[in-house]
Amino acid sequence: MSRERLYLYDTTLRDGAQTQGVDFSLEDKWVIAEQLDLLGIDYIEAGYPGANPIDTALFAERRSLKAASLCAFGMTKRPGRSLANDPGFQALLEADASAVCLVAKAWDFHVEVALGISPEENLQGIKESIEAVVAKGREALLDSEHFFDGYKANPDYALACAKTAYDAGARWIVLCDTNGGSLPYEIEAIVSEVVKHIPGDRLGIHTHNDTDNGVANSLAAVRAGVRQIQGTLNGLGERCGNANLTSIIPTLMLKSDFADRFESGVTPDKLRTLTHASRVLDEVLNRSPNRHAPYVGEAAFAHKGGIHVSAVQKDSRTYEHVPPEATGNSRRMLVSDQAGRSNILAELERIGIAIPKDDSRIARLLDEVKQREAYGYAYEAADASFALLAKRTLGNVPQFFDVDSFRVLVERRHNALGDLVTISEATVKVRIDGQTVMSVGEGNGPVNALDNALRKDLGPYQGFIDDLELVDYKVRILTGGTDAVTRVLIESRDGEGNRWHTVGVSPNIVDASFEALLDSINYKLLRDGAVMAS
Repeated sequence: MSRERLYLYDTTLRDGAQTQGVDFSLEDKWVIAEQLDLLGIDYIEAGYPGANPIDTALFAERRSLKAASLCAFGMTKRPGRSLANDPGFQALLEADASAVCLVAKAWDFHVEVALGISPEENLQGIKESIEAVVAKGREALLDSEHFFDGYKANPDYALACAKTAYDAGARWIVLCDTNGGSLPYEIEAIVSEVVKHIPGDRLGIHTHNDTDNGVANSLAAVRAGVRQIQGTLNGLGERCGNANLTSIIPTLMLKSDFADRFESGVTPDKLRTLTHASRVLDEVLNRSPNRHAPYVGEAAFAHKGGIHVSAVQKDSRTYEHVPPEATGNSRRMLVSDQAGRSNILAELERIGIAIPKDDSRIARLLDEVKQREAYGYAYEAADASFALLAKRTLGNVPQFFDVDSFRVLVERRHNALGDLVTISEATVKVRIDGQTVMSVGEGNGPVNALDNALRKDLGPYQGFIDDLELVDYKVRILTGGTDAVTRVLIESRDGEGNRWHTVGVSPNIVDASFEALLDSINYKLLRDGAVMAS
């Protein structure tokens, strides 16, 4: 029997950006969008064009995605204005996006109190706005804000809002539990009524986690008939977060009640990238991953000892509800490093390093990774540094150049205008094919100065790094006190838009930064086929 198609809609970059303490740069958004695209997400809601400079720039310079549709978010037209006289709505129509998701009130209480207009005027605004998006050739979606609270108060009006969007040509009418207070039995009962008026394959669900039921409510809506699920990676979102796609996706694929009935754009192979995608997001946000997150957390498949470990070694199904490898996670047991070995082999395969499974160097690499991670290194979001570490352990990295020494000076002084400024100056001495080269660079900080000095003159390799650019720099303090160990994560980019991440760890933040910079340059030289000078 053929399975029904479910569509996955991610709003990490828009609704997730409303999380307290979360601010995405433009590069952050594209890094996450590419991870979501590789995962198999159908729709990526990347932001609100016209609302802020970053989102406006994102939709003005759209980058290609492999399969996902890029979606712009915004409001239906403002009350009392025509479509042509609403700059915010026009910005949506001009955005370079495949789909446009409009939000409109579906609770008469909000229409009258928050908007201050009549219920009829709200319906007319929904109709005209959806028709305008469809006429522009874009796929139209309506987020029916406060739908469930509105349905409880006035089911006829909530349905009228959804039906108006459907009749106007919306591909999806998304039922929103905006305040996050509904419970699974309520969601299932209300959706069961809505599908009597609008086909389920035109309905979506958008829930918040204020009662810790975001995932359960989403699954209840699917059971009742909706065929699009909205959520965020790692459950980001304002207040208590949105429905967590990191939990929803594997549940849909690994639990027979859903897996036997439905399919999505996430294949089993893509599902194995879920843990990686989750941790990349955490690194972008510069925060520690949730160790206890279902499916992807470090402790999700951890077994401490005794009876549990004994049973899992005989058959993992005794204490694991799904195989950890299914989501790209790993089993952790103190009495065995086999899972770690499997992870190393999988990562080597993922970055294109072919090696026999019984090669003795695998154990050496595994030991090196464990020692480094104990010190503070994290390779989940530093693929380039891991690739270099692996190739060095396997004896496959040329020594393009050696750094003999570096020095950084920081001076605070008055400039010619009398302003108090801080200037950093770095000197780097490198050896290339027996020749010593010394370069000096200035910057607005010690790391910027080191970067400029190191890349100023690398002799025969200069042509390989002329287009190299440092686009992001993150610091995490791993231990307390002024002598704390520091981890630095650097994101680099070349002229073709390729990006890679490197990591450095040291009690000295400048030393950690320099290590990550060196990895970035060496990785590019290796990747681009530079030949060792002789």
